[in-house]
Amino acid sequence: MDLQKLNNPNNHLNFSGGPGALPESVLNATQAAIMNVPEVGLSLLGISHRSNWLRNVLDETEENLRNLFSISKNYHVLFLQGGSSLQFSMIPMNFLRGNRKVAEYIVSGYWSIKSVPEARKEGQVRVVWDGKDSGYNRLPKAEELVLSSDAAYLHYVSNETVEGLQFSYLPSISNVPLICDMSSDFLSQPVPVERYALIYAHAQKNLGPAGVTVVLLRDDLVDTIPSGLHSMLDYRTHIVGQSIYNTPPVFALYVIMLVTRWLRKDISGLAKMAEINQAKAATLYKVLDESGGFYRGHAVREWRSLMNVAFRLADRDLEHLFLKTAVENGFYGLDGHRSIGGLRASLYNAVTQSGVEALAGFMRDFQQRYG
Repeated sequence: MDLQKLNNPNNHLNFSGGPGALPESVLNATQAAIMNVPEVGLSLLGISHRSNWLRNVLDETEENLRNLFSISKNYHVLFLQGGSSLQFSMIPMNFLRGNRKVAEYIVSGYWSIKSVPEARKEGQVRVVWDGKDSGYNRLPKAEELVLSSDAAYLHYVSNETVEGLQFSYLPSISNVPLICDMSSDFLSQPVPVERYALIYAHAQKNLGPAGVTVVLLRDDLVDTIPSGLHSMLDYRTHIVGQSIYNTPPVFALYVIMLVTRWLRKDISGLAKMAEINQAKAATLYKVLDESGGFYRGHAVREWRSLMNVAFRLADRDLEHLFLKTAVENGFYGLDGHRSIGGLRASLYNAVTQSGVEALAGFMRDFQQRYG
């Protein structure tokens, strides 16, 4: 592959861990809407959050999500703000505060680590597994988890964005509400929503730009929320307010509608999206596996993420040169997270197979030059 700079007009070589790449059709539609939303005659940035138009946007987005995940009527679909960081607090406030039960948490990496201190401010927490001793390079096997049958809930992160780890099974126990942060693999594959009490995912990965957090919340869990919570931190407030209790991020919501529409109409659903994502990941992991140790993946092979490929070079002095050369050739966002360093390629939904193949070719050429 010639290492001359690649033309990248459609951001298809954006491998950032977030904000992630968006589909070309979504970018084009958003660009046009910033100037003028045809059915309104105004810029997207100037439309009231109390308009019927936004209500229709929210309704279509909810319908798209219900269709994509086959979400039943006993789940609320909420569009909130504050990202996962706020959910780390809201979840224990609503489902642990004043509860004599213990909440159980799986600590598998950077983001699940951050969820535990917030929960401990509200009640008793038990960490049922912590991957610290392994350097967070693997996830627990099902038999390693000793779970309580009377826990307030079990919380885990399905895909650790920083370390490139992804669960391949549901770490659940019957009768215990299962709560999951799916921020970095939401919409990447089918999910058995009916097995969960609450799923949440913040945008800027597969959903769209930052500013929106989608929450799928089962009715029976709502019934357990204590009284006396601050209005903005009570899920019931947002259920009654239909996700516009306060001013919502209209721009981000519109883009999420376009993304979910793209998944339904252009991709033909999450099963097909999963096939595409598996092929992309296989292409890149093959480069690591065939490099003879020049590239070294962070995650144990069994737990490799389809969304985030975290790796290092055997000669770490070459990593800066790798990043510099990558940008010169049109590849963006390959820096590893500040907490572990190294390199990372995020393969979110809108990253194309051709883009991944281009990156794979670049990595092979870089190894040939410097290996």
